[in-house]
Order: sequence, then structure tokens, then C-alpha cells
Amino acid sequence: MNSEPSPNSEINPEDRLNLSRLQLATLMGSVLIVALCGIAYELIIATVSSYLLGNSVYQFSITIGLFMFAMGVGAYISKGFQKDLVKTFVIVELAVALIGGLSCLILFLVFPYYAVYTPIMYGLILVIGALVGLEIPVLTRILSEQDALRNSIAHVLSLDYLGALIGSVAFPMLLLPHLGLLRASFAIGLLNIAVVYLALFVFGKKLGGRWLCLVGAVLVTACLVAGFYYSLAIRSFVEGRLYAGAIVYDAQTPYQKIVLTKNDRNGRTRLYLDGHLQFAEQDEYRYHDALVHSVMSIPGERKKVLILGGGDGLAAREVFRYADVERIDLVDIDPEITEISRRGPIARLNQGSLDNPKLKLHHTDAFNFVRESQILYDRIIIDLPDPHNEVLTKLYSVEFYRMVRRIMAPGGQMITQSSSPYFTRKVFWSVCTTIEDAGMKTRSFHITIPSFGIWGFHLAARDETVPTDYPILVDVKYLSIETLNASTIFPPDMSRLEVPVNSIFQPTLYQLYDAEVGQF
Repeated sequence: MNSEPSPNSEINPEDRLNLSRLQLATLMGSVLIVALCGIAYELIIATVSSYLLGNSVYQFSITIGLFMFAMGVGAYISKGFQKDLVKTFVIVELAVALIGGLSCLILFLVFPYYAVYTPIMYGLILVIGALVGLEIPVLTRILSEQDALRNSIAHVLSLDYLGALIGSVAFPMLLLPHLGLLRASFAIGLLNIAVVYLALFVFGKKLGGRWLCLVGAVLVTACLVAGFYYSLAIRSFVEGRLYAGAIVYDAQTPYQKIVLTKNDRNGRTRLYLDGHLQFAEQDEYRYHDALVHSVMSIPGERKKVLILGGGDGLAAREVFRYADVERIDLVDIDPEITEISRRGPIARLNQGSLDNPKLKLHHTDAFNFVRESQILYDRIIIDLPDPHNEVLTKLYSVEFYRMVRRIMAPGGQMITQSSSPYFTRKVFWSVCTTIEDAGMKTRSFHITIPSFGIWGFHLAARDETVPTDYPILVDVKYLSIETLNASTIFPPDMSRLEVPVNSIFQPTLYQLYDAEVGQF
């Protein structure tokens, strides 16, 4: 006859806990919170690294893979703990709260020292993962003292998976938009500490070293509460090391992190999206002269204009200098960008272009807008961020450019910013190759923008080749036909390379971008 012992046979009867219903409920709830906090730390570290380094697929894949591996290591290590399992759990939970709660701050602080960022990031993932992996088997063994092992495993795993689900949903929907990365990290740490206090209260005198654990909990709590309370000051200090100028606006939207800075000495404005500079007030005219007037001055119809990106309204400002423009459709997925660009320093720069009655705003994904559009445009201006992640890469794909060509009117012209032909040479020429593979003729050129360095653009024609000799029709500070023609000459270190076409099915562009940016 087979029998299943309800307690764990390896436990010395003298060391076995007699768990009350309250203690059982506390341990079960702890499993749920441990799992919730564990997945939240994974997402925080991966999001910070995506924000600072780009390439979100890589960052999330590495973070999840290393975390799972570390949990396995922690589970294996748990074999070495035989006595005082509740005390072990409390100490581990204290360590998770402290290291996990400070993980976001640590990553931001070390980022300026680029060489050590990756090792520290990996170290945090491995340590937090190992600690979380150690907790689950310890909790399972404590519970198995009261119930059959198979029941304990079933209860623990079901609550573990439920906690992971709650954490993965709460992070993008609640924590990130309402608290931001820094406060979310401190808040999750405090949730871990709450479990410690509950365990200290519920297990009371049965918990060895209770007062020492309480002192540790108070110290960690003080650290995390101070971090949460002073998070705005901490964020200003940390981000002040990442940005040029004082931060005057900072928001995390569902789509990106928006930071607006102002130089204390000259009052000039800079806009950053996900840590990447979008424009600097002192030289944005160079960028927008090249982006807009090189394509708008080409002879032909220019009544209907499509701008993809450009939610700051600066490209639209230049387009409105052409009297024959009747309609501009501006597509920017993030309504927060257009909202802040309607007031304050950006509105001063864009001269109120976003409120012009000829302009229609569309807060939607550029890919979907182009796919669904039934309007034929005379000029299309693509002013999107660099392809530093897989989401943006689809907007540089051959499939996307084929759809763009479909909505170009006969004789229509297009231009796209295409990163730097010097710093990201392969990326620049891959964009050109991809546009040509979509059936368009191209003309490439580059300019120098002090805030960015050498920057590149591709003009593209729907039918014929792009004209090579035409006057710039409006008065501008920088661009002239002589400047434009000269800028089509690429020196040997920026000359064209044989590079692959970027496709949705083979998204090579952000891999090229990540590899090339890492060289500088």
C-alpha cells in the first residue's frame, strides 16, 4: 500500500513549525507578492536598459533569460538551507527589497560610466534573480511541513504564476505611467518590506533573530521611503547627468519618455525622446532646412503634404512657408508631444504651426495611417526617430516604403531623415537600399548639425529621378542649391556600402544601429 507523508520527512520533528491559519495565509500571500515583485524588477531593469541603450528586444530578452537562469541557481542553492526557514525567507526578502528597490537608481547613476554599466546591469539581474529563486523553494518547504508536498507545490506554483501575471500587467498599466521608473522601483521594494513586517508580526517569537531582522527592516524601509519621497530631486540629479540643461518638463507616456530641457545660461530648449536628442534650439533650423526645403522646393504640385513624426511642429512651420500648400496631415502617435508643443518654448519655436487650420493632427501609428490612407500626397516628409528599436524599425522597412509610394501622387516626392552616414554608416545606406527596393529613385545627401554631428537624408521620387538643380524657393538661414548639391558628395569614409534591405520579416536595421552606435 502506497502512502504519502504530509510533512517533509527530512524535517526534524523538533524543528517543525505548527502553522496557524493566519501563518499559512501569510506565506501563501508572500508567494504571490514575491512573484509580483520579481517580474516587476525584471521589467524595470529591462525598461531602463532599453531607455538608455536602445534595442528593446535585446534588452528584454537578455534580462528575462538571465533572470530565469539566476532563479534556477537560487533554487539549487536553497538545498543548503535546512533550519530556520522562516528566518531565511525574511533575510532574503530584506535583501531583495534593498537591491531591487535601488536597482533603477543604481543603473541611472552608473550609466555615464558606460564601460561598467553592462556588468552592473547583469550583476543586478543575477543577484535579484537568485534571491527570488531561493525564496520560492524555501516557502514551498515551509508549507510542506503542514501539508502534503504535492499540494504545497501546486499551491505555490499557482500563486507564483498569478503573481507574475499581476506584476506584468500592473507595470505598464499602473506603475510606469503613474509612478515612473524610479518611484516604481522604490515602491516595489517597499512591497517586499511589507511582507517582512507581516512575517515578523505573524510568526512572532517563533522567528529566530526577530529583533535583528526588525532593525534591518527599519533601515531598509527608511532608505526606500527616503528614495520615494525625494525621487523628484534624485531624478533631477540623475537626469541632469544625462541631459544638457535643466529639466523643465519630464513625462513618461505609454509610448516614450519625454524630456524638455532649458540651458541656464542662454535659455535654449532641447527635446529628448527616450534619451535621444530630437532637436536643439540653437541649430534646429539647419536640420529643418534640409528636411523640408530640399523636398518642398522641387518643382511640381505641393498642395497636399504628409508629415510622419514631427509632433514638435517645427517641420510644419517650414512647410507653411509655401503659399500653395492647402493641407498638411501630421501623424504623431503620442498626443503628449503635440500637446506640449502647443505651449511654452516649443510653441514659440514652431510659431503656432500646430494650430494652423490647414493642419490636421492624427494621433496614430504612422504605419497604420499610411496603410489605410486613401489620399495621394504631393510631398511626404518622414521625420521619425532613429531606428533604435524594433518598433521603429518597421517604419524603415521595405513594406512601409512600398505603402508610402502607393499614397504618393504622380510626380510625388519624399524625404526621410536617415541617421548619420558617419556614425551609423551601414544604417544610412541600408535605408537608401530599402527605399530603392520599394521602387523609388533616391538622392542622398548629408549636412553638419553642431548638436548632432554629420546627419543624412534621402530624397526619393515616386516615378522619375529626383531633380538635381532647382532653386530653394524661400529665404532660409542655411540651405541653398549650392549647399545641397555639394552635400550629395560623400567622402570615402561615408561612401555607399553594400548592405541588406530592411524588412519586417528580417528587421536587420536596429541590429546594425545598435552595433554601430556602440562603436562611438
